[in-house]
Amino acid sequence: MSDPRYPADPSADKSVDASVDASGTTHFGFQKVAEDDKVRKVAEVFHSVAARYDVMNDLMSGGLHRVWKAFTIGRANVRPGMKVLDIAGGTGDLALSFAKRVGPTGEVWLTDINDSMLRVGRDRLLDKGVLLPTAVCDAEKLPFPSGYFDRVTVAFGLRNMTHKDRALAEMKRVLRPGGKLLVLEFSRVAKPLQPAYDWYSFNILPWLGKTVAKDEASYRYLAESIRMHPDQKTLAGMLEQAGLSRVQYFNLSAGLVALHEGVSL
Repeated sequence: MSDPRYPADPSADKSVDASVDASGTTHFGFQKVAEDDKVRKVAEVFHSVAARYDVMNDLMSGGLHRVWKAFTIGRANVRPGMKVLDIAGGTGDLALSFAKRVGPTGEVWLTDINDSMLRVGRDRLLDKGVLLPTAVCDAEKLPFPSGYFDRVTVAFGLRNMTHKDRALAEMKRVLRPGGKLLVLEFSRVAKPLQPAYDWYSFNILPWLGKTVAKDEASYRYLAESIRMHPDQKTLAGMLEQAGLSRVQYFNLSAGLVALHEGVSL
């Protein structure tokens, strides 16, 4: 049985894909907070977890996050000379792989709204001998010209954005015609697995956060933010509303994670 403290099916609430309601409040996990408070609270979460982010990802997913990212990299089909924007790039997993593929004639930007995460990613890349342009920027107001990139990616970052519709519209704006957006995000797991997943999410994840990252609250927020994120079909519709075509999604690990794609025409 799922934890009775939490909504059994938050996807039934159509407001989960809404950014900010008429009263100026939005979701921070299961809490309703003012729009500005969400930006601050999300920043606090990632300032707190940045140093242990990679270790926690491996522990929480049993290493599966590497498989999900590898699938995304394969679907991106990045080639020499391409320009790639990695949004909410965190510790640089995708950016590093893309940098190897675009070669000296290409361009890969590593960006994140959180400077703590971006510093970890930049330093990690430098340790591997890779120097990429980096920028602290808000996905809802990207500081890049329209039609500049061949690929835009965001992995496990969209659900933390306050105005997801604005962010998706910006991602579409900076794509050239024929360019592709790829959104890798936690999604709605298959129903038979939901009870076990709920138990793991609201018991094991906070415990891991408390034990390893010394931050239980941030990993409870993680579990809640996943539940409040739009399901697969809703998010596909949001990509279409942002003006992307040929939208499709791939369920990974029984829907625990989904990769959404759309092409800019």
